[in-house]
Amino acid sequence: METIDTLVDRYINYLLVEKGLSTKTIEAYSADLSRYTAYLSANGTGDVSENDTRLLLRYLIALRGEGLTPRSRARHLVTIRGFYRFLVQERILSADPAALIDMPKSGLRLPDVLSVNEVERLLKTPDTTKPTGFRDAAMLEMLYAAGLRVSELIGLKLLDVNLEAGFVRVFGKGARERIVPIGRHARNKMERYLAESRPELLKRITSPYLFIARAGKPMTRQGFWKMLKRYAQQAGIRKNVSPHSLRHSFASHLLEGGADLRAVQVMLGHVDISTTQIYTHVARDQLKRMHRKYHPRG
Repeated sequence: METIDTLVDRYINYLLVEKGLSTKTIEAYSADLSRYTAYLSANGTGDVSENDTRLLLRYLIALRGEGLTPRSRARHLVTIRGFYRFLVQERILSADPAALIDMPKSGLRLPDVLSVNEVERLLKTPDTTKPTGFRDAAMLEMLYAAGLRVSELIGLKLLDVNLEAGFVRVFGKGARERIVPIGRHARNKMERYLAESRPELLKRITSPYLFIARAGKPMTRQGFWKMLKRYAQQAGIRKNVSPHSLRHSFASHLLEGGADLRAVQVMLGHVDISTTQIYTHVARDQLKRMHRKYHPRG
């Protein structure tokens, strides 16, 4: 078998070339795997094998002993799982020793997920009689309709939206492109924004960006965050609302409605389905409530 360092290099190259992950993500994965391989070496093994399950469990316990939070330990486990899956995929290992290891409790916590009622109240808050208010309303609608990251939202360009087909083209992490459908509410709001509000905001300036602030430039992340906080307060929402809250609500509401996890993964732009699986507890909670309410022995 190749040395563990060579295998890690092969995996990192795979993430970079075939998966197109960002430099920042690659650096995080490399750091996590370096820490894990150093632990393996310190515990008398310079190789990986199908029997690493106990070693991996001891490693996670060691991370806890070093004071790492459940969220940080969960991130390490996601990285190591991906590495072992790659080794199985390449037929270097015949079985995945990380497959049956559960996420640390409380790991990868979701921010506050808004209820459907709270989302509706939030979307109705902007003053749509003003061009800036209608732009804000269109941005909130698009964020929730397509489950975008805030960086993806503010980076959208006119050419990225096809209202006739009802799709938006998004460039996510690592410049990966995905196509996400948007519903009729978002389409209707976008049509009005493009026909009325955007020209008023631009005046005689031109801009390639879909949502514009001053001088045809895109809104900043901080500007959108402040705007969202203001509208959440006006809507009477007491939860800690962030731009990611609408992305999480998008995923959670789809799963509650019965959407396939793989489809949600594609729409969110997650490379690894284990990242999408953090939303499934919301759907499980909904199922538990339904069981208690409707089952005769619930």
